[in-house]
Amino acid sequence: MTKRIFIQSAIALLAATTLLPTQAQDKPLKIGVTAGPHAQIFEQVKKLAEKDGLKIQIVEFSDYVQPNAALAAGDLDANSYQHKPYLDQQVKDRGYKIVPVGYTVNFPIGLYSKKVKTLGELKEGAKFGIPNDPTNGGRVLLVLQDQHLIKLKPEAGLKATPLDVVENPKKLKFVELDAAQLARSLDDLDAAAVNTNYALSAGLQPNRDAIAQESAKSPYVNLIAVREQDKDKPWVAKLVRAYQSEEIRKFVQTEFKGAVLAGF
Repeated sequence: MTKRIFIQSAIALLAATTLLPTQAQDKPLKIGVTAGPHAQIFEQVKKLAEKDGLKIQIVEFSDYVQPNAALAAGDLDANSYQHKPYLDQQVKDRGYKIVPVGYTVNFPIGLYSKKVKTLGELKEGAKFGIPNDPTNGGRVLLVLQDQHLIKLKPEAGLKATPLDVVENPKKLKFVELDAAQLARSLDDLDAAAVNTNYALSAGLQPNRDAIAQESAKSPYVNLIAVREQDKDKPWVAKLVRAYQSEEIRKFVQTEFKGAVLAGF
């Protein structure tokens, strides 16, 4: 009887030690992305990561809210679709314990004009179109500050408005419009800032038509995010390493021709 119990226990232990590692190895990492460039890029990342022993399942979303909710709930292992200002606001509003672990790409806002070829050619009092929403409006004002056209109050931050402009040598007149309207309003403006998605829809190519662009290292670089409890796990480092590789940098440059920039 004792011998039988011993054999049964040994078999059970052998089964447990044999099956558990196999199950862990076979389970792919679920990575949430939004459709479009983020999904396209991660298809390439998936191929590289597999060479490093990571199996990845890409899960596409059609909105910006669900990928963080799914990650926080444990339905995803990571996501790749948002920039830090957005993540910071989500964490503040919803209490998510989600953290960034590596930068990915940037969709830079471009400055466009049908009347001048450089920002330096803008005349005093020129009409400059900017988005009328706080996030994109402030983003454009920071670009203009980087281009030395204006200076903002130091405390203005990422949600700066025209009221935060303290120096404006060219006396630019800011025309606030819905972001989707700016490309179509270029005939009536001296220049305007246009989000990349709307620029492409209007037939504008950022690397060809923009007279200036947001830096690839701006605060709006997108990132890979994971649950705080997972940030130091080995697979996270492998995932980030695969994304921030020279192969992915070249893919982004070739595939998107300046509309999307590597931010790492």
